[in-house]
Amino acid sequence: MTKTKKEKLPADGEEAADGAEKTEIRISCLNRIAQPLASRKLSKKLYKCVKKAAKVKNIRRGVKEVQKFINKGEKGIVVLAGDTLPIDVYCHLPVMCEDRNLPYAYIPSKVDLGSSAGSKRPTCVILIKPHEDYQDAFDECMQEVSSLPKPL
Repeated sequence: MTKTKKEKLPADGEEAADGAEKTEIRISCLNRIAQPLASRKLSKKLYKCVKKAAKVKNIRRGVKEVQKFINKGEKGIVVLAGDTLPIDVYCHLPVMCEDRNLPYAYIPSKVDLGSSAGSKRPTCVILIKPHEDYQDAFDECMQEVSSLPKPL
């Protein structure tokens, strides 16, 4: 005998408010250093680009791996999660990116970043490398992330 899960049916109007509440909760959990923060539209584009890059195994994930390949001179877009605690874990990466002229942006959730990379674990940093299979999406994300205002 197995247990069956009962699904809770949302009331009218509850469904639309649920998405807005999740976004507000994610934004309220951001670190103070999470600048430049990607807009909702850019975040979706970055998630899609990460998904495409993960299919062809063309991403680097995790602080140690990303740091190692930034030091080696690898190019791409660095995507950081804004809700990572403690900030000491990855606060040195934006400085490394600025030194090597790599575009970087923060997104609200490390859970969403990990799941878009095809992992069950949350991920706080991903480096998206360019590839011909998703070059259009990569170039569009690169242009938008590069145009974000850098913090002082």
